[in-house]
Amino acid sequence: MSDTELGRRGFLARMGVLGAVAAGGLFTGSASAATRSAGLEDLVAALQPVLAELARDTLNGLVVMTCPGPDEYSKAQGTPRPEPGAIEARATDFMIESLDNFVPFPDQLANPLGEALAAGLDGTGLDDALKSLLRNDETLPLSSVIAMLLNLIATQVNPAAVNGAFLSPFARLSYEDKCAVFEQMEGPNADLVATLDANLDEPLKESVSGMLRFVAGALLEFSAYGSYGEWGVYNPELKRTLKRPVGWELSGYQPDGVVHGWDDFLGYYQDRKQVDA
Repeated sequence: MSDTELGRRGFLARMGVLGAVAAGGLFTGSASAATRSAGLEDLVAALQPVLAELARDTLNGLVVMTCPGPDEYSKAQGTPRPEPGAIEARATDFMIESLDNFVPFPDQLANPLGEALAAGLDGTGLDDALKSLLRNDETLPLSSVIAMLLNLIATQVNPAAVNGAFLSPFARLSYEDKCAVFEQMEGPNADLVATLDANLDEPLKESVSGMLRFVAGALLEFSAYGSYGEWGVYNPELKRTLKRPVGWELSGYQPDGVVHGWDDFLGYYQDRKQVDA
């Protein structure tokens, strides 16, 4: 295997893609042969559900940073708690829905990130399929791009995170290492910026550092909002919550149930029915 192939596989592994693809069965037996002979369009279609699973696993590891609970991701980062947390609050679903379908993420920020990740790949087959996805925001959800970015930095913080219990290298990190990932995203990380900026053309070159700071803050804010809000139990058709939200339990909010107004504010002062002119 050439140095170029090793470098390409290493980049795929660091983003979590190589392990996710292997776990998805694309590199095993007849599936591997079919993958090698498939056209680019078929490979793109095969990669999409694999990357979706990688994104979910990565974001599971993210949301427990702001609201840990009794789940395996909180245990892996070393901060388990007995009460329900982000996973029980469906914060990961909130993040995926927000990133993929709601957040108006500017193209001038999203495009450099996808282009920079794609620039680290070269070759044929799955590499070409992933590059095609990264360079087309209509086919690759933003949650997958964010997941690959977090995984790439995770392996820079702790190279051993390439292997472990979860699909995502980021999800394998300790809480302290996850904080280090965000420290690198928000700070002057010359190595990371060079990795992402290397093959970008003007005017995108040197835009990565500002974009990373924006992404880092937004991810933690949305994680906390999804963990403590009502989104996970709110039914938009019925326009009500189906059960008590996790965030309400954690904060002690409305301990006696939802209050539909207060007695003091019902009706008019001294039971007046009209006001004389």
